[in-house]
Amino acid sequence: MIHRRALLAGAAALSATSALAQTGLMLRLDDAPAPGLKRDLLIQWGDRVAFDAPAFAPRTPDLPAAEAQFGWDTRVVAAMASPRVEDGVPRAVLAVGHPTLDPAMAFPDGRDRPEIAGAMQGASLINIQRRGGVWMVTDGGFQMRRLHARTLCRMGGAGGPARGVFGVTGGAATPWGSLLLSEGEGAAWARRLPGVAASEVGHVVELDPFEPQSVPVKRNALGRLGARDVAAALAADGRAVVFMADGREGGLLWRFVSEGPAQEPNALDQGTLYAARFEAGALRWIALPGDAEPYGAAAARGANSLGRPMALAMDPNGARLWLALREIPRNPAGAVVEILFAARNPAGDTAIVENLMEGRVPPRPRQGREAAPIPAWPASPSSLAHDGAGNLLVGTAQPLRDSALPDALYVLPLEGTARGEPRLAYAVPMGAALGGVAAVPGAATWVAGVAHPGAGPGASFAAPRSRWPHFRDGEPPRGGVVALSRG
Repeated sequence: MIHRRALLAGAAALSATSALAQTGLMLRLDDAPAPGLKRDLLIQWGDRVAFDAPAFAPRTPDLPAAEAQFGWDTRVVAAMASPRVEDGVPRAVLAVGHPTLDPAMAFPDGRDRPEIAGAMQGASLINIQRRGGVWMVTDGGFQMRRLHARTLCRMGGAGGPARGVFGVTGGAATPWGSLLLSEGEGAAWARRLPGVAASEVGHVVELDPFEPQSVPVKRNALGRLGARDVAAALAADGRAVVFMADGREGGLLWRFVSEGPAQEPNALDQGTLYAARFEAGALRWIALPGDAEPYGAAAARGANSLGRPMALAMDPNGARLWLALREIPRNPAGAVVEILFAARNPAGDTAIVENLMEGRVPPRPRQGREAAPIPAWPASPSSLAHDGAGNLLVGTAQPLRDSALPDALYVLPLEGTARGEPRLAYAVPMGAALGGVAAVPGAATWVAGVAHPGAGPGASFAAPRSRWPHFRDGEPPRGGVVALSRG
């Protein structure tokens, strides 16, 4: 039975969503939340993560400092409810990936420093809380942790130690209590950093987000696919199911189903890898041999693509999966599709596929003319999250091209007459992408990433396109995470 309180909470969230503006957007130096949303800056590049991190000093980059501070790039991965505390203060553990680093924007002279760059990438685990109506980082929080190029890991199964967490572009909290991180940019870091073996990057990494001493495990049974994003669910019989979007042009949708129950400590070390075959509004999963090279085996068995898969989101009840495609063959502005599992079982053989929303190609800036507002509509959807109240959160990250439309966060209703009609929630500053989004459990709050603000053709540390968020002369722009509170 659904409790009346849950119904009322859902109705309030939907009411707030319907009030979000469907307005015009313009490129601007600052960020812009929609009316009715309160924006708090949580953390930014160079802020303290480890307890012994020094103050941010961008003109004198330092390896130990970089390993203890929040990384340069931003991709919000997951927000997980903190273990219960009796003081009633809303709390969560936030996981943020740091996929890339542009030397021109991160270092004063634009010269790459690979070792320090490797320390500025990876991932951060952050404790956040809400006090006095303001979301903030919990100074000295128990789960605060940095993962970087020198973090000790281990390979799954009987594998030994492995070096580093690299290029985290996505991830998910799992129903069995762990955190998954996808090394979507791992291959680029293997080429950039000396001594990093290609066989040790491009994995899905699993760890305990609530135990700061837990060793991250690279689950090689899922394939070294360089997945851009992952999502996790429980099969009807309790097995673990992990979906992976590989992010390539013409890339595939993958699935791994564990052999045993998800609650087993190493459930993701044994199982079957599948690739998706899309055909006329349906999907069929193709099982791949365990000893085969995944891409070759998938192609030989008829797996295919809908476009360029960039992000995934799972329905809280496990019945549906959403896939963001940055571009599709007939539309370079991409689409979001909904995948409805047969018998509501994510481990089943088939699913129904429906186009939920298509992007719109924005115009280019008008040279020599005063800028005009552009209708707010997603272009190049690249991050997704379910808000727990009947809406999908869609973040955009347009490829490097001239566009008069800033990247932004949109709310996409999943039911009713407004289904599939996006509403603007938050626009990021010039040069930035919307770097991932997550809903804070039990709170009317979303957290969103602001990735590489001020970047763009010709931009640099000394001459960025925006100095977000502080706009101080001489201080470079600093990507980070904001909390957006409703009501």
